[in-house]
Amino acid sequence: MLVDIFSKNKSIPFLGCALQFLTFCIFGDAECLLLAVMAFDHYKAISNPLRYAVDMSTKVRSLLMAGVYLIGLADALIHTTLTFHLCFCGSNEINHFFCDLPPLYLLSCSDTQVNELVLFTIFGFIELSTISGILVSYCYIISSVLKIRSAEGRLKAISTCTSHLSAVAVFQGTVLFMYFRPSSSYSLDQDKMSSLFYTLVIPMLNPLIYSLRNKDVKEACKNSEAKGGFK
Repeated sequence: MLVDIFSKNKSIPFLGCALQFLTFCIFGDAECLLLAVMAFDHYKAISNPLRYAVDMSTKVRSLLMAGVYLIGLADALIHTTLTFHLCFCGSNEINHFFCDLPPLYLLSCSDTQVNELVLFTIFGFIELSTISGILVSYCYIISSVLKIRSAEGRLKAISTCTSHLSAVAVFQGTVLFMYFRPSSSYSLDQDKMSSLFYTLVIPMLNPLIYSLRNKDVKEACKNSEAKGGFK
């Protein structure tokens, strides 16, 4: 996508567009599902830290990662196949940063009702599963936190989850706004800004969000502030 943005030649071949969307869809789904996996990971770490190494072994983590990317690949193949079997007549100029579903649906001269139905069904299932998994995990996390007697222990457990909740709120909110609506309500000028936000801004913010609870990062910030590094 960055190559297309900064390239003088803004054209992209049909297969290149399909490959670009396929890759984007795989990693977009993976990001969504990984948020639920991370919530489950936090639950295991907080509820029973002594069993964490057993419950979340390398084998378990590998299986979870494989499942996440297999689901992403299956979803991407379905949407890519359906979308690039549509007819595109007239202007083939995509009013967007990259090959995404909303601008492709608007560009197509075919009936996209089936595509939209499949999008809502699969996307709805993934989102419902992800959000439900996160909510259930945090219900158990809250229950475990309330059982911690020391205030310091509770604060430490809560701080472990705040960065994850921030990432969930930003990513899920933007994705729901982008894809969980009919094509008649698409506004490409507005959608381009939303797409830019969750494809570029959120990935750049994630390292900052997650590193803020890292002890070394906190210590470095305190030292820099003490030395007058922050004005």
